[in-house]
Formats: sequence, structure tokens, C-alpha cells
Amino acid sequence: MSEEKKDLALEEETAQEEPLPEDPAGEEKKETNSLEANLYTWAQALVIAVVGVVLLFTFGVRLISVSGPSMQDTLYTGDQLLVLNAMFCSFKAGDVVVINDYNAEPQLNETLVKRIVAVGGQTIDIDFYTGTVSVDGEELDEPYIKEPTYQPEGTEFPLTLAEDEVFVMGDNRNHSSDSRDSRLGPVKTGYLQGKALFLVTPGATPDTERRDWGRVGPIR
Repeated sequence: MSEEKKDLALEEETAQEEPLPEDPAGEEKKETNSLEANLYTWAQALVIAVVGVVLLFTFGVRLISVSGPSMQDTLYTGDQLLVLNAMFCSFKAGDVVVINDYNAEPQLNETLVKRIVAVGGQTIDIDFYTGTVSVDGEELDEPYIKEPTYQPEGTEFPLTLAEDEVFVMGDNRNHSSDSRDSRLGPVKTGYLQGKALFLVTPGATPDTERRDWGRVGPIR
């Protein structure tokens, strides 16, 4: 091959290997599309999260505020509780529940927060001299109460509950209007709005008048 042909072939090969010039407009368009895609993904995730929260707080859980001394020293006025809707609950003795019994006397038909002591089919008895509570003949171990149960309030014992009833009392037994009061009595399970699961924000502790953030957590 002559020198001229060799030089021409080399020039053609070099020309083929040279990169094409970049298109600034194309790169900018790619970046814009990528940004739009990311924004759309974040917006979609945000909408799904908001809808999920709305549905959760509409049908699943709700926040309620405690008022009054009846659940001391478990709960205080101003405590904010996370409550699971009754449709998702299976209630048992020991549960702290939210009640709204529209069949009760007017002074008792507001939203109440109490503890289930006995459930349907069980027989409850209270010895108001010793302050002890028995269910089906067995004395209860009640570490959550503020003091023994000395106030009768009108309901006669022993009392056997219907299958659709629960017997509720406040943990502050001698300062609580509950199922011992004949105006309320045993509560139909249909009036249980839900089960208190978690103390979200604490109210002021009466003795110190300060919030004890160490109380935040599951309700027992």
C-alpha cells in the first residue's frame, strides 16, 4: 500500500474514533425528567401516607383525653391515650377501656375510662369490709389499684354477668363512679368504644403538678 493510501486510511480511522459532540440541551432535559420523576414519587408516597393516617385515625385508632381522678394512679387528668377501635378488640379482664353508655344516668353517660374487672358469664363479689374483689370465687390480685375497694355504691353482690356484659371499675376505687353504681351497673359490650393501648402524652401528676414523661408507654 502506498504512503498516501496509508495516511488516508489512518485519517478515516481517527475520524471514526472521535466522540460525538455532547448535546447540552439533551443532558438538561434528562436531568429535568429525572427531577420530575423523583418529585412525583415523593408526592405519591406522601399522599399514600396521609390517606393511610386518615383511615387509621378514622377507623382504627383515636386519641382521647382523661378527665377526673377515677383511674389514679394509673392515669391522670390530661393524659392523652391511644385507643384501639372496639371492632378490632377482644376484651378481657384487666383491659383499660373507653365507654359511652347512653342508657346510664345523665351524670354517667359521658365518655368514661375504666378497667374491666370481670367479663360475661363470670360472677363478681366484693367484700367491702376487707376491700377485696373476687371473680368466680377467687380473690383478685390487683397491683394497679390505689387503695382497696370500700365503697359499695348501690349494686348488690354477688353478681353474675350476662354474656354480653362486663363489670368495670376505676383504679382509684373509692373515688370512682363505675359498675358498683346502680345507675351504671354492668356495661353492655356494645357500649365499649375501644381499648386504651398507649399513653401518648402525660398530664400533670397531682403531687408534683408536673408532667412525668417516664410514664409514656403501654397501659397496664
